[in-house]
Amino acid sequence: MEVFMDEIAPIIWPPEKRIAFCYTARGNSGGCNPKEGNPFGPFWDTFNVEFVGSELYGPLHYDIRHHNMAVQWHARYPPATWPVLAFTGAPASFPVQIENRDLHRYLVWNKDIQSKAREFIIEKLPRGAFVGIHLRNGIDWVRACEHIPHTPGLFAAPQCVGYRNEYGAATSEMCLPSRETVARQVKRVLRSVKDARAVFVASDSNHMVPELTQLLRRMEVSVHKLEPSNPHVELAILGSANHFIANCISSFSAFAKRARDVRGLPSSFWAFPPDRGTSSHDEL
Repeated sequence: MEVFMDEIAPIIWPPEKRIAFCYTARGNSGGCNPKEGNPFGPFWDTFNVEFVGSELYGPLHYDIRHHNMAVQWHARYPPATWPVLAFTGAPASFPVQIENRDLHRYLVWNKDIQSKAREFIIEKLPRGAFVGIHLRNGIDWVRACEHIPHTPGLFAAPQCVGYRNEYGAATSEMCLPSRETVARQVKRVLRSVKDARAVFVASDSNHMVPELTQLLRRMEVSVHKLEPSNPHVELAILGSANHFIANCISSFSAFAKRARDVRGLPSSFWAFPPDRGTSSHDEL
C-alpha cells in the first residue's frame, strides 16, 4: 500500500479522483461515509487519503455462482475510466458463505508476512507448542455485542452457530467472554496440547498479558503479544498455533479459523458450545 500511494496513486488516482465505493449509502449521509469508525478512519488516515465523493455500486456484487459478474463490473466501471476502486468493504457477501469457505486454501501470505511471523515464533516464543487466542474487547466491540440478543447472526456468528442457527444461538458471552471464561478455556486447552509452553494473544485493545501471566505461572507457560501490533502478521501467527481459541462473532477470528480449517488444524471458540456446568473456578 505504501508503494502504491507513493509511486502509483499520484499518477492514476490523484486526490481529486478519490471516490469511495459502497453497495448502499451508510447512515444518513447519502454517501459511503468511508472514514467512519475503526479501522476505516485510521486506515485511510495512515495514507492521508481524503475522499471527494461516493459511488454506490449496488446491485452489483460478487458471487462465484454468477460467472458473468466480472463482465458486468467491467462494463459499469471500465478500467480506463475507473483505474482504482476503493471499497468500504468487500463486494462479496458477508459473512463468507459456507460454499466459499474452502477457497481460503488459495490465500497465501506474502514472503514478508511469513518471515515476520516465523521470526516472532522462533525468537520470541519459548521452544515447544503454543496456543493462540483472540481477545476482541475494544469499546466499539463492547457496544457491538450489545446487539447480540436481537441480532444472533451478527458478523461472523454463522461460523459456529451455523447459517440458520442450527447449532444454537449466539450469546453475549461468545461475543465478549468474561475473564472467568477466558481463564477456564485457556487452561483447559493448554492441558490438552502436548508440550505447550506459551500463549500468543492477538487483541484490538486489552491483551490481558499480566492477568494471564499470573494465571499460568504455575503451569510455567509464558504469555506474549506482537509489538508493534500488525494484524496481518498476527493472523499468520494464529494460523501457525498448535491450537487457536477464536471469537465466534469476529471476522478477524473467522479469517484465522478458515486458514486453519483448510490445513486441518484444531480450533475452538470462546463459550461455544456452552458449558453445561463446571466444577472448576478460575479467575484473572
